[in-house]
Amino acid sequence: MKKIDKLCIDLGLGENEFICYGTDKAKILRVPKIKEDSKLILVTAINPTPYGEGKTTVSIGLNDALCLEGVSSMAVLREPSLGPVFGMKGGATGGGLASLIPSEDIDLHFTGDFHAITSANNLLCAAVSNHIYQGNKLNIDPSTICVKRCLDVNDRSLRADFNITAASEVMAIFCLATDEKDLRRRLANILVGYTTDQKPVYAKDLKVDGAMALLLKDAIHPNIVQSLEENPVLVHGGPFANIAHGCNSIIATKTALSLSDYVVTEAGFGSDLGAEKFLNIKCPTAGITPSFIVLVATVRALEHSGRENLLAHIEHLKHYQVPFCVAINRFSTDTEGEIENLKEYCKSNNVESFVTSSFTDGGKGSTDLAKYILENTDSSRYRKLYEDKLSISEKVWIIAHEVYAANEVIYSESAKEKLKEIERLGISHYPICMAKTPYSISDDKNKLGYPKEYSISVRDITIQTGSEMIIVLLNNIITMPGLPKVPNYEKMQ
Repeated sequence: MKKIDKLCIDLGLGENEFICYGTDKAKILRVPKIKEDSKLILVTAINPTPYGEGKTTVSIGLNDALCLEGVSSMAVLREPSLGPVFGMKGGATGGGLASLIPSEDIDLHFTGDFHAITSANNLLCAAVSNHIYQGNKLNIDPSTICVKRCLDVNDRSLRADFNITAASEVMAIFCLATDEKDLRRRLANILVGYTTDQKPVYAKDLKVDGAMALLLKDAIHPNIVQSLEENPVLVHGGPFANIAHGCNSIIATKTALSLSDYVVTEAGFGSDLGAEKFLNIKCPTAGITPSFIVLVATVRALEHSGRENLLAHIEHLKHYQVPFCVAINRFSTDTEGEIENLKEYCKSNNVESFVTSSFTDGGKGSTDLAKYILENTDSSRYRKLYEDKLSISEKVWIIAHEVYAANEVIYSESAKEKLKEIERLGISHYPICMAKTPYSISDDKNKLGYPKEYSISVRDITIQTGSEMIIVLLNNIITMPGLPKVPNYEKMQ
């Protein structure tokens, strides 16, 4: 493999524009300036099985294939969380010949970004507790404190008071900040609670935002590694798409768009989660527009949930008017008949489909997909699903109806009170970040396929004035997952 310093220099980076972490990973320090004609390609998927359907493998393979076609291309992916690494899904560095190296480093501590985010979050929580203990000059009402500590491990026993790091507001801020100045601004604006006379208290009122930014001063720079075919890949930020917005950092995406003509990125879980948030939260915040969308489908997932689940995601993606196709990620157990039936189903719904086999064939396994994308990119017609000026309940309804095919939204009393609080704070223009099960387009994991005309339940709402999002928690979704009966850590030595 290439030494990481040579890879950076080959990209056109000067020696003072990156810093090496050993010989196989580095951080890029350049302030990004996007190329005017660079193209952004989003990889999303149908609703997955618990083991995932290979979006990362497809993303890496597609990037390798684009490089084989002779174009300048770079992939930008999220960092793995230790939760799924030790849990059920495992790491997030691709698979087979479409993998990243050093995979073990990336899957575990990497360059320490998750540790820095966890530390910044928990420093804020400690500052709140300490302020109250030391006399409570701000007159904070302890019953209103709305920040939780976090840890990057699945732990059921911590659910009452902890989020997993990937679901923390600091992680969201880390990924949505457009530069270091914006990072500091957003950290300062984190809502921590209210005074006894119901005035909001922010992190800046505790004078802790400077120290939080200091903890993140190195982490905020994107990490660069490489694929097995020696092509550059940025790996930075790691929010979950079922309980957060599920996309890598804006800074990393813009850095890639400044260094390459084509950028391949992914958004977590199915299009009803990661892609919806990428298209309605990340793109507007970053001021970027996608040029193509790849919808990953597998035979095993459609056997699990029914072919109509693919149709649900096809109809969802049509809303954004961005060109897209289906990528059938081939598994060794798939028969030719199953693959042909899936291709025919796509054809019957007027959608192009391509079989990808990058797991076994590397970049060569995705060349047909790459060639089609090169001929069909177009960002000129992209549009959001909803307008900022709408109320929070109107935005929730649009997502529930247009993406989830629901015909009713039921709010708990707690959620209704949060809607009033949002109005009082004057932040109804914030985008919506839905938190729900990833295994169905609905809020019920048992509603497989393409359920229609049903109710979704809004259990609670979390206000994030730092990330500038409204987190809407549906049904029984939780922000601190648990480990499975047979965790992956049992296999590790």
